[in-house]
Amino acid sequence: MWRNLASNVLTLMIVALVVAFGGLTWAQRQYVAAGPLTDAICLQVTPGSNMRRVAASLEEQGAITNATIYRLGADYSEKSRDLKAGSFLIQEAASMAEIVDEITGDGLSTCGTEVIYRISVNSKTVRVRELDAATQAFEVTADFDPTEEERPDAYVAALDDVATRYRVVIAEGVTSWQVVDAVRALDLFEGEVAEVPAEGTLAPDGYEVRPGQDRAEFLNSMAAIQSIRLTEAWENRAEDAPVDTPEEALILASIIEKETSVAGERGVVASVFANRLRQGIRLQTDPTVIYGITRGEGVLGRGIRQSELRRETPWNTYVIAGLPPTPIANPGLASIEAALNPDETDYIFFVADGTGGHAFAVTLAEHNENVAQWRKIEAARADQ
Repeated sequence: MWRNLASNVLTLMIVALVVAFGGLTWAQRQYVAAGPLTDAICLQVTPGSNMRRVAASLEEQGAITNATIYRLGADYSEKSRDLKAGSFLIQEAASMAEIVDEITGDGLSTCGTEVIYRISVNSKTVRVRELDAATQAFEVTADFDPTEEERPDAYVAALDDVATRYRVVIAEGVTSWQVVDAVRALDLFEGEVAEVPAEGTLAPDGYEVRPGQDRAEFLNSMAAIQSIRLTEAWENRAEDAPVDTPEEALILASIIEKETSVAGERGVVASVFANRLRQGIRLQTDPTVIYGITRGEGVLGRGIRQSELRRETPWNTYVIAGLPPTPIANPGLASIEAALNPDETDYIFFVADGTGGHAFAVTLAEHNENVAQWRKIEAARADQ
């Protein structure tokens, strides 16, 4: 009897284990399987929330089939403690595992409201936009000059929303003074900037930022990225690169950046300057003259006078030989790479061609023809 009882108990235990194992296997499959969402949603995770509340919200919105499995999966993967506050785009058919990864990652919101501060050579703008989770398209709700005193309602509402994400976009070719001037004006940041960073040392790019971020910390992060870019580009430079040091590469790159905004032209413009440097011809580039006048503090806002073309400053490449002593702006990565790997051409001259690009020439006679054509275009535009 006791032997039969023990055998039955053992059998029941085995069955229980099989059932438990089967249930566990089923739950694991559910956790990684495609979810029930037929359209993407924007999941709001408020500060102080927890995985239980998030699971309930996801189940209510039809993003998961079982809140308990979701919660247990997050606990088992040891990610529950990494839950971040923010707005997260949950894609169509996202699995529970994918959703957990999305809301426990770097904490950067991926949907909802975004405020973009744009700093360009000639302007500063603030744009507020909303990402529609269903269409995954942005709708602009405000676009304004931050120097204006009045703030649009959409911007004020965005500041009050803890899930709003912020981005500062620095255009190629801005000067360090312009960056600092803009950063000081943005009430998004805190802290003081003791001095303007050296020209050329800040990497133009788009940066995710957080309210209350220290201004000096932000500028230091820009400088660190520019240093990495310059180092990597220097290591991959052409054997006959027209400069001798990384510092000279940054100077040349800044001139290329100011001379053209056409991506396909950078290598050709770089070849003109490389040919001039190798042949001992002065660079004769207007942006360096302008920098000698403004020192990078704002824009000139007018044409260059003949007296200014003749005036000697450390940056006037109509007067000095070779490169100026410092960069004249903050160049982007493409211009740095162009400075160190210029195209192979025989061009010595270039002038605007009226399309936003330039006409290049090998001889002075060809260049004079291109200049004459450009003058006609200028005259025609003036008569319009």
